[in-house]
Amino acid sequence: MENIRKALVQSSWGYKLLALFFLSLLLYPFIITNPYWINLMITVLMFVALGQSWNWLGGYAGQISFGQAAFFGLGAYTSTVLLIRFHVNPWIGMGAGAVVAVAVAFVIGYPVFRLKGHYFAIATIALGEIVRIAFDNWKVVGGASGLELPLLRSSLLNFEFVSKVPYYYIALALALVAYGVTFWIEHSRLGYYLRAIKEDADAARSLGINLTRYKFAALMLSAMMAAIMGTFHAQYYLFIDPPSTMGLDLSILISLVAVIGGVGTFWGPLVGAFVLIPISELTRSFLGGSGQAYNLILYGGLIIAVAVLQPGGLWALFQRLGKREVSGPMPPAPKKEESHAAP
Repeated sequence: MENIRKALVQSSWGYKLLALFFLSLLLYPFIITNPYWINLMITVLMFVALGQSWNWLGGYAGQISFGQAAFFGLGAYTSTVLLIRFHVNPWIGMGAGAVVAVAVAFVIGYPVFRLKGHYFAIATIALGEIVRIAFDNWKVVGGASGLELPLLRSSLLNFEFVSKVPYYYIALALALVAYGVTFWIEHSRLGYYLRAIKEDADAARSLGINLTRYKFAALMLSAMMAAIMGTFHAQYYLFIDPPSTMGLDLSILISLVAVIGGVGTFWGPLVGAFVLIPISELTRSFLGGSGQAYNLILYGGLIIAVAVLQPGGLWALFQRLGKREVSGPMPPAPKKEESHAAP
């Protein structure tokens, strides 16, 4: 009964904290009105969704990818080119970018899924760099100079606003969509199969699980979400180029969000984004050009700390601390009774 009581208390506090957290997210732009801090939170929410999209493939399926930025860039470029050249609405362009990313993921899935372990990771790095170099030299899409989006009338339909607040709520909505998909994955057959594939692919195959089919499902869902966030990035900054949307450093940052937060966990990418992105943005803002390498030092320190102290990520550390807080200190060991028997 005592264990049940502690579990109920823990879950009750967890739900209260979760409700308070989401309420604070909804009220954030009204409490914090400084554009810099709103911009920081928009970036955090964008990486929450991106980290979760990587988590579907790298966390649940165990396919470590460093090419996520390629899908992000494909979404950004598809919607932008359609807007500039054919005057297609950005929301429709967002859907088109997702379709293009899924199609590319389907094409590259067959060769890369034949590889395992670090060979798969190296292949995703190569494919991501091939896409970046191709766009860097493709004059139709602006080449290395990139593309500037046209200024349209501020409205939800045009996906352009004078204020940062509408962008904030769109980023929050997209992050919630990513978490809705994650909830569905965790409680569906797909999630169970992906975990089985991650734990032991040979055993999963022997049980009749089609490895290629479910890896493809994770890859295409991941590519679709990354492309959607690419369109959001393009509409928010109104400028794109290959280094900012397809760079290897972006792919690494997306994966670090999930890994440091807790790879393969529900809340890990959220924790990782709220830790890593402020570190990156604040060091860059307050230290300027001289602080470009400090965020990398902090990344390295966090990776080492997580790997040594808590391999499950920061979310696992929070869970452990929460359980210790609820359960309280360990009771003292009972003393042995002294024997009064005559010698």
